[in-house]
Amino acid sequence: MGSELYFNKDHELVRKAVRDFVNKEINPHVDEWEEKGIAPLHELFKKMGDLGFLGIRYPEEYGGEGLDYWYETVVMEELAHSRCGGVPMAIAVQMSMATPAIHEFGSEYLKQTYLKPALKGELVSAIAVTEPDAGSDVAALRTFARKDGDSYILTGSKTYITNGTQADFLTLLARTSEATGYHAFSLFVVPTHLPGFKVSRKLDKMGMRSSDTAELYFDDMRIPAENLIGVEGEGFIQQMKQFQHERFAVLPMTYISGKDIIDETAEYLKKRIVFGKPLIKKQVLRHRLVEWLSELECLRQFTYHIVRMKMAGQDVTREVSMGKLLSGNLMGRLVDGCLQMYGGLGFMNEMPISRAFRDARLLSIGGGASEVMSDVIARLSGY
Repeated sequence: MGSELYFNKDHELVRKAVRDFVNKEINPHVDEWEEKGIAPLHELFKKMGDLGFLGIRYPEEYGGEGLDYWYETVVMEELAHSRCGGVPMAIAVQMSMATPAIHEFGSEYLKQTYLKPALKGELVSAIAVTEPDAGSDVAALRTFARKDGDSYILTGSKTYITNGTQADFLTLLARTSEATGYHAFSLFVVPTHLPGFKVSRKLDKMGMRSSDTAELYFDDMRIPAENLIGVEGEGFIQQMKQFQHERFAVLPMTYISGKDIIDETAEYLKKRIVFGKPLIKKQVLRHRLVEWLSELECLRQFTYHIVRMKMAGQDVTREVSMGKLLSGNLMGRLVDGCLQMYGGLGFMNEMPISRAFRDARLLSIGGGASEVMSDVIARLSGY
């Protein structure tokens, strides 16, 4: 694997701590959480916050560990060993989706009031961008925040919001102007305990069942003006930067969980006797497995290249978009092919491969659909 080229003993200590946590605090409960359609995030995040996992690369003054992107990659790799996609996704929202903009652009007040407790696992966060009529086309957002004295009055709705039924606050993108163009949007921290906020409904999803996803409604909800992140009119640009953290989180999830799925499938094929021989002896099946394995290894190395770029302070928008595109497409082929190798057994909901198949479908949709990623890459490549 050559991982010692990238990770030292300190990294491996963190890796072991996260692995132990996944094996003790997540995997034994996954079946129950999948059944319920929700994981107890306040309880889970508090345990993670106490161990320092949630704020691994955030400064210590805000409750983080002050470590670098390699440590963050280690945490993400180990969380990907969870026996479902829903729980790592909920955690990734807290670590990489709802908090980066507060840290990068937020006032000291917002960092102390929301970022710090989020990194300690005392508050659960969600990222609220998508609307019923605006997903990948962020510029079509209609939720509006109107300035009124020392408040903003928020009206509109958001949908497909991960952690939405449990969130204590949302990092929310809203229109603050009727003007066209990118400077009509602003980013806010929206506390969900204020009047005018409502969870319209908890959504029933095909996959990622252990992650709660909600439709949210804002009815003339008054939020303090100091909850504006950065400057009014800069929210769209701030959100675009934040997307790079979100999309990066998909990469380790793919090459780690993908390898776990292949290993499990190979074990099944060794035991499954067909026409007098184990299925693993079929060359066509072995070759398919190693082809996916090779692609996963390429994705891993590409991810490490992106980490090196991030460490050097370079813009990784193009590379992260490529990684996201590759991840969604590869995982779709991999889980479909592995499920086929299980035959009728793979079609049973009780099988881990069935869950993996359902969970993986989101990877080429959420956080920017594959088609949108392709457009971004084309634009950044000058095509």
